[in-house]
Amino acid sequence: MLIVARDGTPLRAFPDRNHIWRHPVRLDEVSPLYLQALVGYEDRYFRWHPGVNPVALVRAAGQWASNGHIVSGGSTLTMQVARVLEPTPHTVAGKLRQLLRALQLEARLSKDEILGLYINYAPMGGVLEGVEAASRAYLGKPARRLSHAEAALLVVLPQAPSLLRPDRHATEARAARDKVLRRMDGRWSPTDIADALQEPAYAQTLRPPLLAPLLAERLKRLAAGQARIDTFIDAQAQQNVELLMADRLGALPVRVSMAVLVVDNATLEVRAYAGSADFADKERFSHVDMVRAIRSPGSTLKPFLYGFALDEGLIHSESLLADVPQSFSGYQPGNFQQSFHGPVSVSEALTKSLNVPAVEVLERLDPVRFVSLLRRGGLRLDFPKGGEPNLAVILGGAGTSLEQLVGAYTAFARQGVAGKPRYTPADPLEEQRMLSAGAAFIVRDLLESGGPVGRAVESGAGIRRGIAWKTGTSFGFRDAWSIGVSDRLTIGVWIGRPDGTPNPGFFGANIAAPLMVDLFNALDSNAPTHRVPPPTVRQERICWPLGSRADPADAPLCHQARLAWILNDATPPTFPDRLRDGQARYEIQVDAKTGRRARADCHSGALKAIEIARWPAVLEPWLGEELRQRAFPPEWAADCSQYARPDGGLKIVGAADGDILRRPTGADAPRLHLEVRGQGGEVVWLVNGRPSTRRAASAGFDQRFVQPGRYDITVLDDFGHYDRVSLSVR
Repeated sequence: MLIVARDGTPLRAFPDRNHIWRHPVRLDEVSPLYLQALVGYEDRYFRWHPGVNPVALVRAAGQWASNGHIVSGGSTLTMQVARVLEPTPHTVAGKLRQLLRALQLEARLSKDEILGLYINYAPMGGVLEGVEAASRAYLGKPARRLSHAEAALLVVLPQAPSLLRPDRHATEARAARDKVLRRMDGRWSPTDIADALQEPAYAQTLRPPLLAPLLAERLKRLAAGQARIDTFIDAQAQQNVELLMADRLGALPVRVSMAVLVVDNATLEVRAYAGSADFADKERFSHVDMVRAIRSPGSTLKPFLYGFALDEGLIHSESLLADVPQSFSGYQPGNFQQSFHGPVSVSEALTKSLNVPAVEVLERLDPVRFVSLLRRGGLRLDFPKGGEPNLAVILGGAGTSLEQLVGAYTAFARQGVAGKPRYTPADPLEEQRMLSAGAAFIVRDLLESGGPVGRAVESGAGIRRGIAWKTGTSFGFRDAWSIGVSDRLTIGVWIGRPDGTPNPGFFGANIAAPLMVDLFNALDSNAPTHRVPPPTVRQERICWPLGSRADPADAPLCHQARLAWILNDATPPTFPDRLRDGQARYEIQVDAKTGRRARADCHSGALKAIEIARWPAVLEPWLGEELRQRAFPPEWAADCSQYARPDGGLKIVGAADGDILRRPTGADAPRLHLEVRGQGGEVVWLVNGRPSTRRAASAGFDQRFVQPGRYDITVLDDFGHYDRVSLSVR
């Protein structure tokens, strides 16, 4: 069986039960020079005789009788085909049987069919049969590109395959070849013959083809007895991929493997497939195909989450999210770098691959719906036995394969339509709608450039323009991913250990992304085209903290304006506050002259009503001074000082900043009771940034310190004012 690339280049050949290497080929795939030399030298009357040439037989018999040995053969090409198909002994009876079989072949087959059998079954030395196998093995080229000298060499080789092998007996092979060339006088020009006679009879060392070996094994298992399987693999691209992977092996630990899949976006045809880092290195699990292996995808699912949320009308590209420590029904995700950024937009959360904002969006979308939407688009996630979709799925809490991920990512270059990678012309075109065209455009733009804001801030920075890409790292550094999309190609890279052993320090950005960039540079030199947004997408100026469209009439409520991509003319508001009730915009009264806050029951001056836009409570401690001045209500007027100043009076008592708590050996973990002054309503207590409890300010707060280390304890009221103390427990 032979597996070939799209141009006919052999990828891998599997010998038959007799260990014969044969590359099936059609007549129109062989050089006319070879066919001319074959008929002209072996059987010039091939097109006219009925399978047997009586004149040639009589001449051969006479020469044998007078000389005592064979001087010239009397076999026609048809007789040689008969001998190949049914070997006969070199006796008179054997010769007669061969003659009979030749006549039968001529009665049943056309001349071209007989010639087709010859070019595929003629012995060519060693385990090689057929002109294509010999041309590839000895000359390193397809039979359709043979020169005059090479055609003559392969024509004469079947006369004595073992004695005329050009890789072992170059002198004898050249002499026999030159005999064929001289016999072609009158059919080929004297100049062509003279030039051919000057060529050496060279041959490369015989070695079986070995490109995309794991794909070849995969297709062989599905072949159902086919002699040849044509694929969509680009032989040059496959070689480039394997060379780039080999170049990185020296920098990787012994048992680390790699996998790469390259798909043409227009047709979903696979151009390159590398299932392991080195097919010859068993220590790197060479025979484990990591293109199909089920692994944790890390953060590579986040683009689909934000795309689905766009389609559901939950967000726009600059929706306000909270990258701060949060608890989602007991699930407390952290970021990869163990740091937080406070207020972030969807575009920032995606390009920085922030975990907490992704979980916040997934909670609003619902994990079960997220998984079902992925499945609708052709990406099926594997869960542990008994496992169900939950918030951890967006951080890699399920399994998928590189093959499925790359197929899904093609949606960002195909107006939201994902597809199943195709390996052979027999594979049907399977497509599924993953996202709307508008959502796919926005997410791709964010991944490629950071969106409108990213282009304004970082113009010309980072990876080559025209590539939208995302990395991922699974829990424990087991899987490093990088998947990129250009106009023409989608390329996926996986690096890790197939046995699941962690590789500390290996993550998508530092180990997989550099290889992906090199692959794009090697395989896709096309300049990116200018993409026009679909009719459903346009840019709009929106405002934080409300998240709605900027309106000059509400200028005081616009604390920060941003340019966003919006879909279907929707500007959904910021998610409801997780920690406190009430509207995001509320009304207060202030003195008409001074602007200080007041009430009619304590202030005699003229009052006017103003609106305040409230930030999510978890974000207020993260606001800079300028934003805090705009976000919080003004100070109370002097004659209303009996009301607690919500922006000034919060104070934790019971511990001071910098206190150290010591736990004596053998004693219980220390406990601490804290109280708050300056607020009579409800407050939220946070420990190391994570909400611990909400209760009346008068109830105080108790904390037990089980583990040593630093503890930041924060109290926050409904107006966003807070106090914080930092303690050390030793």
